Amino acid sequence: MRKFKTFFHWTVIVPLLASIFYLSGALGYSALANTVGATLLFGSVLAAVHHAEVVAHKVGEPYGTIILAVCITILEVGLIISFMLSGSKGALTYARDTVFAAVMLILNGILGLCILVGGVRYREQFFAKSSATTYLVSLVAILVLTLILPNYTSSIRGPFYTEPQLIFVALACLTIYGTFLMVQTVRHRNYFVDDNGDENHEADKPSIIKTTVSLVLLIICLAVVIFMAKGLSPVIEGFVKSIGAPKALVGVIIASVVLLPEGFAAVRAARNNQIQSSVNLALGSALASVGLTIPAISAVCVIYNIPFVLGLDIKSVILLGLSVVITMLSLSHGKTNVLYGTVLLVNLAAYIFTVIFP
Repeated sequence: MRKFKTFFHWTVIVPLLASIFYLSGALGYSALANTVGATLLFGSVLAAVHHAEVVAHKVGEPYGTIILAVCITILEVGLIISFMLSGSKGALTYARDTVFAAVMLILNGILGLCILVGGVRYREQFFAKSSATTYLVSLVAILVLTLILPNYTSSIRGPFYTEPQLIFVALACLTIYGTFLMVQTVRHRNYFVDDNGDENHEADKPSIIKTTVSLVLLIICLAVVIFMAKGLSPVIEGFVKSIGAPKALVGVIIASVVLLPEGFAAVRAARNNQIQSSVNLALGSALASVGLTIPAISAVCVIYNIPFVLGLDIKSVILLGLSVVITMLSLSHGKTNVLYGTVLLVNLAAYIFTVIFP
């Protein structure tokens, strides 16, 4: 009877209803349909967080956070590639803008909010410095290779890579990310494990059947979030245009929606005094967003001979550098407080402000 009731839980019903609603083609038909779609989208976000926690509870850290980060990244890559292959206006810079927005939102928004929430509730929270260092060493190298170096190569004019350069950078990203995963899951797994709870007791772990169902529903939820965000993008574009803001704000809003499941999961972990899980989710998502997205986009662009811009403008480079430096300093001592979170959130506000008022 309990198993039967599980299939009627809202975390099962909502993503299935959202999938049916999206496939029906009703999204964008009217203001009421858009409201229903937005409601189902946010319900799917909350359901995704629940199912991610079930999977993470079963497989343990750091595998749970890796699964969530990689699932979202794969779906994000699919969204970017479909947009670029359609030849829509702005396709040339869409991959760069999406990756940059995701990194800024993760480093300043998700991580900053986790640190602030944890600091307000517990004053100080502790995590392994070695985990943050491992994440940041990998992330900084990939960010420089993908978003900054293209501005300074001389084989081709502009913020582009030639085909050989693109292939090399893609392989470099995969090498760094692959080695990071080996360190995170095998050689130095202890760096990333949260010791502040009893969540790993075997008696409390969900069954294999429940975990499998949650994994499938997690993928469905993430797909719904991604594609509904794309479906609602004309509505978002209309809103942005109505307030006279630059079109770049649309990318920030869509990236925010896509990252909601990870954001909710990370903040909830911080509220439960599991800041190590929050760090794993935030930095792991940022690393996957760049380390997997750029190689996938590069492969498609090389195969179909599609040019795309990678290098950031000088304003964005400054904001990215500021975000990375603040993140490194905030995580350098292995403990957090409200100041670190506040500064990161102010930096996020500066980024969004300069998008609206460039």
